[in-house]
Amino acid sequence: MQTFKSDDDFYHDMMDKRDRSRLFRDRLARAMQAADMSKSALARAAGVDRSTVSLVFSTDDGRLPNAQFAAECAAALGVSCDWLLGLTDRHERSADMLEAAIRLQEAARAPSDASIFRWHEEARGYKIRHVPATLPDMLKLESVLRFEYGDFVGRTTDQAIADMRDRLAYLRAPDTDYEIAVPLDTLEAFAAGEGYWRGLPASERRAQLERLARLTEELYPSLRLYLFDRKKVFSAPLTVFGPLQATVYVGRFYMIFRERRQVLELTRHFDGLVREADFEAKHTPRFIEGLIGD
Repeated sequence: MQTFKSDDDFYHDMMDKRDRSRLFRDRLARAMQAADMSKSALARAAGVDRSTVSLVFSTDDGRLPNAQFAAECAAALGVSCDWLLGLTDRHERSADMLEAAIRLQEAARAPSDASIFRWHEEARGYKIRHVPATLPDMLKLESVLRFEYGDFVGRTTDQAIADMRDRLAYLRAPDTDYEIAVPLDTLEAFAAGEGYWRGLPASERRAQLERLARLTEELYPSLRLYLFDRKKVFSAPLTVFGPLQATVYVGRFYMIFRERRQVLELTRHFDGLVREADFEAKHTPRFIEGLIGD
């Protein structure tokens, strides 16, 4: 993997021509070293004479290379032309940066997803922020898992149950800091057996609500469940794994964000849901118990 140091001594919004020329020469040399490419090889790849490459390293008159030469060198070395010219401190090419920052990964329909488990393990010790598609899978009863995931879970019941238990064990770990935000009307619809949960027996809905109230009280404050009003704020299903990455679930796949600014913006989005919550997480168990009474 290519590694490059920061150029704080050179990289400024305004840089004189001589400094930019030196920066180009320095970065070109480091990129050649990282790529194990000689001056002759670079000259062939860039379609110029070797003397043209040598001239870059032998003069300090402040002259900058023409755009064609800079672009060909960047392409040959697998770096950004803007980086060579001191216009950015990121050496990756634009397409590479985009691919690294955002990628798609196929999403399993069942909660037993090896990728989700791996992401949780990688983020152990960090705060995890989660907006589920329905109710949090890790807090569901087996009967609710069967109802929601249908035949898919029916073919992998043992795996789904084991996964649910593993997630509960994760929540009970001493270093867990887990926040979940759920639309208030999602819980109300579940309690009433409306919409998505039409057909789920009342006895199973009641048992699920009792379990949810018990676990949110038992696991607090390591687990904090917030309820927000979807009329005020909205969120797609997502999970923020500390500062490492964030995933947005769109049904058939996850959109995975790893670029720091993107993760930060999704973190701020989630924290906005928490600020808009109707009450503190410590009061959520009482609200759920009220739904059971209804």
